[in-house]
Amino acid sequence: MRGKKYEIQKLHQAEFIVEKVLMLFAAVSVLTTAIIVFILFEETIVFFSEVSLWEFFTGTQWTPTLQPRSFGIIPLVVGTLMIALGSSIISLPLGLGSAIYLSEYAHKKVRKVVKPILEILAGIPSIVYGFFALTFITPILQTILPQTQVFNALSASIAVGIMTLPMVASMSEDAMMAVPDSIRQGAYALGSTRFEVAVKVTIPAAMSSIGAAFVLAISRAIGETMIVAIAAGQSPVLTLNPLNSIQTMTGFMVNISMGDIQQGTIEFKTLFAVGTVLFFMTLIMNLIARAIIKKNREVY
Repeated sequence: MRGKKYEIQKLHQAEFIVEKVLMLFAAVSVLTTAIIVFILFEETIVFFSEVSLWEFFTGTQWTPTLQPRSFGIIPLVVGTLMIALGSSIISLPLGLGSAIYLSEYAHKKVRKVVKPILEILAGIPSIVYGFFALTFITPILQTILPQTQVFNALSASIAVGIMTLPMVASMSEDAMMAVPDSIRQGAYALGSTRFEVAVKVTIPAAMSSIGAAFVLAISRAIGETMIVAIAAGQSPVLTLNPLNSIQTMTGFMVNISMGDIQQGTIEFKTLFAVGTVLFFMTLIMNLIARAIIKKNREVY
């Protein structure tokens, strides 16, 4: 009897140790995030002590490293949103279409082959996509549209769309496969076709996860760095023409981080101000994704 109590006590001690170790892992993640946010906000506050909020958020000229200096972030925001919108036009419909095919039409053997091949795209480094856009997509665009510049928003958008496509396809397909087969069979029993089942039954049932996949893909496009730094250009010009060279917020941060700007200067602190804006943009997108999941969650 005493030996059994001793074993139970040891199990409780082991469980206590495991709990504290896991708590430590979680605390490290939270602490790291808190430190990053603190440093980001601290430097941003210093930046805005020298640059007015009005100029920063309403100005249409972004030349922090040239004379006369201008700190209007609108050209960078517009460039970033152009990339996000252009990539979404490619990744969202193609990703959802791929998910519908894999979940509703493809044979199991085909799915086992096609899905891993599709997910290989997610493992390709973004810098490879950037050179792919610059050396392959852009020449094709210049052949079709001669006015296309060497660095342009359209080729970068296409590359970002291809990169985020596996995210949309994989998450949407997983969500659609999680819908109970009995719901599909009920729709088939009523005379529905496969396409009708997919569009009117499966997709609405999995809408929470599909919507979250869309929002996360857009958020990923907003935060993409290497593709836009290589293919989109370094011209912070306010334009809506996707054939022109632009600069995104992440592309600007890459340029500033190269080491050509002295630390502590107002030019260097623009890195933190732009990073804060990017932080809030991605945070809002993630909150939207969580809200979509919560509102449309289906429990089976």
